Amino acid sequence: MITIVDYGMGNLGSVENMFKRIGVPVSITNNVDKISQATKLLLPGVGSFDNAIRQINDGGFREILDHKVLIEKIPILGICLGMQLLTKSSEEGQLPGLGWIEAKTTRFPKDMGLKIPHMGWNVVLPNRESILTKQLPENSRFYFVHSFCVHVEHEEESILKTNYGITFDAAIQRENIFGAQFHPEKSHKFGMQLLNNFADL
Repeated sequence: MITIVDYGMGNLGSVENMFKRIGVPVSITNNVDKISQATKLLLPGVGSFDNAIRQINDGGFREILDHKVLIEKIPILGICLGMQLLTKSSEEGQLPGLGWIEAKTTRFPKDMGLKIPHMGWNVVLPNRESILTKQLPENSRFYFVHSFCVHVEHEEESILKTNYGITFDAAIQRENIFGAQFHPEKSHKFGMQLLNNFADL
């Protein structure tokens, strides 16, 4: 079963509903003991970087998440802000991120002449093969809502790219750690395929 971590800043209902739609059982919990028993984790996120990290640290989630992900090596998927939390830092805040993937989260340049936040559908392009993106058709489109974007330090940890004024990492992977900048739960058949792939790990 996939355990969705409720640390107080996630779009939990939409994510849960999409999993129900594809017939995948999930549980939502803010209970550390239940998280300790998880076999897969999903880290959602809506809001600001520092507030999210503070909720994780102050809520007592950091130690168990580090253990499950780094020691037990169970699969985890971070979505939107949840993906940004996987990185070392963000220009949105001052606090360090989880640091599980060597990457930085940066603000979109103000001089692009494009509306920020980036909101809407974007085609993604594969950067390398990954079990998370298997059977996704060419020119798959996903729904984005964000003002900050991720850039990995090691190119092999980028699995999908997209472009909105600049090219950035739309999905990332390091071993058992996965991230998606877009919202698969709002991305119809493309998001359903990606979440099914995660469920099948």
